[in-house]
Amino acid sequence: MKRGKYVLIIILIFVFLFLAAVFSFIYLEFGRPPAVKARSYLEIKLSGEIQEQAPRDFFSGMFGQAPSLSLHNIWMNIKKAKVDNRVKIIVLRLGYIQCGWAKVNEIRESILDFRKSGKKVYAYIDESVEFDKQYYLATACDRIILHPMGMFIINGIGGHVPFFKKSLDKLGIEAEIEHVEEYKTAYNMFTEEGFTPAHKRMLKSLYGSLYSHYIKALAEAREKSEEEIKALIDHGFFQGEKALEAGLVDDLLFEDEFEDLLKEKGKKLSKITHRQYLKIDPSSLGLNKGKKIALIYGMGLIHTGEGFYQSMGSSTTARWIRKARKDKSIAAVVFRVDSPGGSAVASDIIWREVALAKKEKPFVVSMSDVAGSGGYWVSMSAHKIVAQPQTLTGSIGVISGKFNLVKLYEKLGITSEKLTFGKRADLFSTYKKLTREERDFLKKEILWVYDKFLTKVAEGRTLSKEEVDKIARGRVWTGSQAKERGLVDELGGLSRALELAKELAGIPIDEEVRLVIRPKKISFLDTFFGRRLAKINLGLDSRLEKMLSAFMLLNKEKILAIMPFWFAPE
Repeated sequence: MKRGKYVLIIILIFVFLFLAAVFSFIYLEFGRPPAVKARSYLEIKLSGEIQEQAPRDFFSGMFGQAPSLSLHNIWMNIKKAKVDNRVKIIVLRLGYIQCGWAKVNEIRESILDFRKSGKKVYAYIDESVEFDKQYYLATACDRIILHPMGMFIINGIGGHVPFFKKSLDKLGIEAEIEHVEEYKTAYNMFTEEGFTPAHKRMLKSLYGSLYSHYIKALAEAREKSEEEIKALIDHGFFQGEKALEAGLVDDLLFEDEFEDLLKEKGKKLSKITHRQYLKIDPSSLGLNKGKKIALIYGMGLIHTGEGFYQSMGSSTTARWIRKARKDKSIAAVVFRVDSPGGSAVASDIIWREVALAKKEKPFVVSMSDVAGSGGYWVSMSAHKIVAQPQTLTGSIGVISGKFNLVKLYEKLGITSEKLTFGKRADLFSTYKKLTREERDFLKKEILWVYDKFLTKVAEGRTLSKEEVDKIARGRVWTGSQAKERGLVDELGGLSRALELAKELAGIPIDEEVRLVIRPKKISFLDTFFGRRLAKINLGLDSRLEKMLSAFMLLNKEKILAIMPFWFAPE
């Protein structure tokens, strides 16, 4: 009887949680827009993971997690606030941001654009931990305010790249990988014990480019020389008054003192949160109306089939592009890519739809944090490619192979007997090691794919195959480096990509357009199956999560156009 009572209580608790989540969802989706008072400030809390698009994460509180932030929503709210006469100030409350430098730069550019309206932006920091990205963003604001006891840390860019070969050796797992060419290092973490010369050369170049851009931006914003900024970064740690004395922040204020700062003509402004302001329809402020431009998001690993949250399924993405091409009411397409690549076949399926769409209407790619390898494959045929200076792109190369578990099976006492019909029936079997002839065969196959990749890049970018090969060979470039080599057309973010799309479509730059966004909304099921299981059950570092996805993808797709996952620390 007692057991039955406990089971009933547990069921009732789950029913209550489910109903609470449902009502929360209904309120978030269909609740009334908030009343924005005549003199208000918009508060945006930037802490945790920032995705290109994120769902209404109403279960996050139950699991003690902060909801993921959507870059699209942040971008749109800042655009709305710029033209909303009721919003006088934006307050950025900065915590530990988890995303790449390109997304941070996207927000930074939005803040600088907002300030052109004459309105103020304040950054408030309680305490900084691994704060270089956050500080880079804060330097776009009118004033940077630190809590008087706040520990302020800016200590540069870099980190440790792990290699797992010795661990795999102990387990009895061997990674047998063929790649084209020397810079294609996506699986080096499994095959090497440290950097190869090409791998180290590439990473030093990438970090150097990111660091140079960071130093220049800080020097300009804080009116210091680059050498002064480098010296401050080398010092690294500043507490309260020391940060103020060094000219890194503008004020040291407690929370109540900061609230006194948020006044206009002696009267306090009313607060509206980022989440509340999302309910304000852009069209009510004169935005998001007029001729239509499709804004299609391609996020995550590229694979064949239907996509989920944070994965780019070839069927799903190709369908969205095809519909935009056939829809005569859509004047142009902007494809927002945030992907390290994946399946070569899936990438080519999407590439084909991009090439077809390009023949009928303007097609512009906007690159986010990462658009390399397969992420570059799906981008290369666009009329224009726009990337942030810190975007990681290129990585034009191919990889294939398998993990053989022969020694692991021996340790576990697992035996097998071969029974095959066909010479290569067991080529990708985990029960055998590749022969030299089989490795040569694999290399020949991926060289063929690499040649196709070079050919399509050459056609899309109006370069010769020889020119492409020199900058390809699996090498990753920052957006700045890629522009110098003709792999992208312009440096900028989503706003610049939309301007180019309007220009190509004959729409005046200052004329508003209506964005037709795909995916329309990210459902809970997409989130749950696409990402939530890994996060709740495994609790992994995001790069480890991506690495394991790549591990499994190789087993499924066989030939990949994919980037490494350890570049700039997140």
